[in-house]
Amino acid sequence: MDSLPPLPAVPAKTLLFHEAASQELLRQMERVARTGATVLIIGETGTGKELVARHVHAMSGRKGPFVAVNCGAFSESLIDAELFGHEAGAFTGAKQARAGWFEAANGGTLFLDEIGDLSPALQVKLLRVLQERQVVRVGSRRPIALDVRLLAATNVDLRRAVEAQRFRPDLYYRLSVAHIDLPPLRERPGDILPLAEHFIGLYGQALGLSQAALAPDAQAALLGYAWPGNVRELENVLHSALIVCRDGVVCASDLRLAAPVLAQRADAAASTAALAADGSALPQLAATIDALLRASEPNLMQR
Repeated sequence: MDSLPPLPAVPAKTLLFHEAASQELLRQMERVARTGATVLIIGETGTGKELVARHVHAMSGRKGPFVAVNCGAFSESLIDAELFGHEAGAFTGAKQARAGWFEAANGGTLFLDEIGDLSPALQVKLLRVLQERQVVRVGSRRPIALDVRLLAATNVDLRRAVEAQRFRPDLYYRLSVAHIDLPPLRERPGDILPLAEHFIGLYGQALGLSQAALAPDAQAALLGYAWPGNVRELENVLHSALIVCRDGVVCASDLRLAAPVLAQRADAAASTAALAADGSALPQLAATIDALLRASEPNLMQR
């Protein structure tokens, strides 16, 4: 008898939109959710791409499950069978038939994170699945009909990957029928404190702190920080702060924020990577690296 892979356990979290640009993003998600189209979600690491995908699924009206898969979490030899399933004896160790993630999401939504990590061979297979709306397991020739909505996400510029011939243009166009650009937290300052209050309440309750709160100096510190790790970093910082704070009140001294130069380096990482991908921008890349080295110099002299 066929077995389904266990669904990835990812805790559901509330999406909070207070910034004007974030409210427009929410309206865009609502419009996209009703279309049934394939959606490409673009954003830096930690911006909440999976949460956006969950929100789109919840508003779509699809009755089947939401299944989230990180394409970078599996080796090249395993991801084929994980996505498309396999028959018994298809390869060494395949003692019984097993459905893949596409079948697990039948009737619902499959979210493929880090879609840019797929190899060229898997890109071809994914394109065929999207075109034919059916999947063929490894070791089988029998197609299985699918009713799956695909949402994909990436933290890299797939258009540049297409230009560099690392990503298939036909697959890119198929994935980006609709696209959602998720801004980094530093561009959504109005969302920082509402998100912080949400995480304080969430983890305060889990830690048995009924009156958990943010002190004014902690609020100021949160608003003044660049958040290179985005919402994920904010969540982790507040979880850690609640563990060490006194009487459930988080002060600025409880926040483990990266040194300014480290935040500056991380904040510049995305633009530096983009410059490196474009040979014509090498002089600007050199200037960026030089500026970061100069910023680091005082810290190095103090050691």
